[in-house]
Amino acid sequence: MRQAAADAGGEGHDFRPVFGAVAPAVAAADLALCHLETPLGPPEGPFTGYPVFQSPPGLAAALRDAGYDGCSTASNHALDAGTAGVRRTLDALDGAGLHYAGTARTRAESARPAVLRAGGARVAHLSYTYGSNAAVPADAPWSLGLLDPRRVVADARAARRAGADVVVLSVHWGTEWRQEPDAAQRRLADRLTRSRSGGRKDIDLIIGTHNHVPQPYEKVNGTWVVYGLGDQVASFIPSMYRGNEGSAARFTFTPGRDGWRVTRARFLVHHAETGPPFRVVPATPETYPDVHARVRAAVLSRGAAADGLREASY
Repeated sequence: MRQAAADAGGEGHDFRPVFGAVAPAVAAADLALCHLETPLGPPEGPFTGYPVFQSPPGLAAALRDAGYDGCSTASNHALDAGTAGVRRTLDALDGAGLHYAGTARTRAESARPAVLRAGGARVAHLSYTYGSNAAVPADAPWSLGLLDPRRVVADARAARRAGADVVVLSVHWGTEWRQEPDAAQRRLADRLTRSRSGGRKDIDLIIGTHNHVPQPYEKVNGTWVVYGLGDQVASFIPSMYRGNEGSAARFTFTPGRDGWRVTRARFLVHHAETGPPFRVVPATPETYPDVHARVRAAVLSRGAAADGLREASY
C-alpha cells in the first residue's frame, strides 16, 4: 500500500505500476482470473495489513487495467471487515467491470455462478475457502463460499446445466508455507476430479491458493490441478519467508466431441521485488536465478512435465 500511495503522488493509491511488468502477459489471455484475498475498504480507509486486512478500493481498477477479467474472493480473510467489507469489495469489482466468485452480498447472488465468455466458450468460475478467520455471520451464511465437496460438485453440475462449457474451480486450501500439498488437498483433489455426470467431468480445472509458496501442478484423474500458485503481490521479507515468489498458470482449452478439454499447459514464474520501488516482475534464470529455480522445481515436483506442462515466458 505504501508503494501504491507513492506511485499516486500523494493522491490516493495507484497500483498499476506494481503490475506493469507482468500486465502484457495477463492481458494476452482470452480469460485472466486472479485471487483477491483481502477485502477492500472505503476510499478514505482505514487500510490495514496482517492480521486483519483492508485494502484500498483502487486495487480493483488496477487489476482490470492489468488485464484481469475476474477474481476469486473466497479466502480465510474475506470476512476480515465483515459483510460490509464483502459488500464494498464486490461493489468495487462491479465498478471496475470485473467478475467475481466466492463471496456474495445476497443469498440470490450466492446462488449465481460467475459465467464469462472466452474464445467461444462459456466459462463458469466457482470459488471456495477451507474456512474463515472471522466468524461467518449466522444471518448471512451465504456471504462466503465454504469448501464443502458436496456443495462444490452440486454447484459445478448446476453451472454445467446452465450452459457452462468449462468449469474452473478456485480453492483456498492447504497448509501455509508448505510446498508439498498436504493430505487433505490430495484427497479433495482426487474426489473432485473423479466427479462425473453422464460420463463428463463436473470440474475441468482446479486452481489453488492460500499457501503463499508455489506448490506443484499435477494431472489428477485426467484433470489439471494447481495445488498452489504462490503469491503474486506480497511484502514478506524474502530472507525469512518465500511469499514473494510464485507461478502463473496458463491453460488452453479446445473444443472436441466430448466437450472442451485442456490441450496446452504452461506456467510462468514471477517475483515480488520489495524495492523500492515494489514491483511484480518476471523471474528468469538471468534476472532471479534462485527464485526461478525454486519455483520451477516446486511446480514440476509431482511429475507434471511428463503430462506436457512446460514453462512459458513473459
